[in-house]
Amino acid sequence: MPTSRAGNNSKQLEQGEHRSVASVVKDGKTTFSILVVDDEPGIRDFLKRSLSKTYSHVEIASSAEEAETLRSTIHFDLFVVDICLPGLSGVDWLKSIVEQDWQSDVIFMTAFADVDKAIDALRMGASDFVLKPFRLEQMASSIRRCVEKRRLMRENFVLQRRIDNLYSAEGMIGNSDVFTNLRHMISRIAPSLSVVLIEGETGTGKELVASAIHKESGRKGPFVPVNCGAISPELIESELFGHLKGAFTGAQKARDGLFSYADGGTLFLDEISEMPLMMQAKLLRTLEEKTIRPVGSERETPVDVRIVAATNRDLEEEKNLGNFRADLFYRLNVVKLSIPALRERREDIMPLVQHFSHMLAAQLGMTTIPFDQQDFHELELYSWPGNVRELKNLIERCFLLGAFPKEALLRFVE
Repeated sequence: MPTSRAGNNSKQLEQGEHRSVASVVKDGKTTFSILVVDDEPGIRDFLKRSLSKTYSHVEIASSAEEAETLRSTIHFDLFVVDICLPGLSGVDWLKSIVEQDWQSDVIFMTAFADVDKAIDALRMGASDFVLKPFRLEQMASSIRRCVEKRRLMRENFVLQRRIDNLYSAEGMIGNSDVFTNLRHMISRIAPSLSVVLIEGETGTGKELVASAIHKESGRKGPFVPVNCGAISPELIESELFGHLKGAFTGAQKARDGLFSYADGGTLFLDEISEMPLMMQAKLLRTLEEKTIRPVGSERETPVDVRIVAATNRDLEEEKNLGNFRADLFYRLNVVKLSIPALRERREDIMPLVQHFSHMLAAQLGMTTIPFDQQDFHELELYSWPGNVRELKNLIERCFLLGAFPKEALLRFVE
């Protein structure tokens, strides 16, 4: 059992040295679930008491069999396991679960005599091992590395998904009354946990508004966008909730879903009207229960995710036509934001053109293209069915052509 030397360092574990762990913190605790497995009651109780002051969910078990019972019903981000357990050993238990659902980290506790076994466990995929008797800061440091690794993996996943859109954000540009009112509403609703439904035509900047809501919400987790219309109906459940190894043909390994990557942050469901009806029912259950169930699993995993949904259709009309579930519509329609079309805020065209010109000049390494008031007048006469996105594409086309010719603009407006 840990000695008083470990007790003297308990303050470090309790504080968790948050300066090195940029994880989601809620109610003063890092959102992270841990299962401690050891046959010594003193070690189990000591680690549960100490870790519970820093991490949101800590459970204990005295054997691999008891741990397996807990693992089958509760999701754990980390297992802290003694190698020598009565019955099934810690390493043998690791071998059994690595074949089923390997999404969690493992730290082994071991005596000097079992170092070779610990090294074998590392080769199988364990994260670390801590020698007994251990100092408390050793265990705390090992756990922090696991927390940080999981955070970095999730951030990397999110960044990879968004890298193609790195230069697509137009910015909340505009001073028209309707756009000023929209920004005011974003600031008002952002700090709440309420679901937000964004309606607007294609190209109006729904993802930009959703991102602004997330940034002003103060939530520490990531902003994860997903286009429901771009995912096949057969894969959307796995994409959102994750899956276990062998859950379906081609599932060669377990994988977290977008809800898991958005834990502590915001999940933006774009084109929500394109979601299949069967999936709508499962999404409704997730919104109500705040849990997810990966494909192939019987285990519910709690998630802390704020939902922002968007559609370019009239969702209430889709509901009346039977294309969208009424219960999900009422659950999503807590706060509704309507983004004005560009033709409804023509006074914002000039600042948008200036913004896009400077942005594209920097991206393309070119000088800005001159234009005059008559050019702006012609732009303001156009109806812009593609909205802000169409305007950005026009400015980019002019950059590539090397000019902003009036005759070309007139043909475009006509």
